[in-house]
Amino acid sequence: MSAHCQVTGRKPGFGKSVSHSHVRTSRRWNPNIQRKTYYLPGEDRRVTLTVSAKGIKTIDRDGIEAVVARLRARGDKI
Repeated sequence: MSAHCQVTGRKPGFGKSVSHSHVRTSRRWNPNIQRKTYYLPGEDRRVTLTVSAKGIKTIDRDGIEAVVARLRARGDKI
């Protein structure tokens, strides 16, 4: 599962870890990605989305129907 939110588009951030001796090594900050299943009452079916914690809050605020309509307008296959 890739670390990419379908709703908000959040992806990993990249940077460096700096140790006590100031040696720099690459690292990444992954978003809090989870697979969630939502019920679409308009289509009488379930959809599984890969969403971040902020994406879950967006779905709670706007509703799953509005979010799915936005994803389809963007060209994503649901």
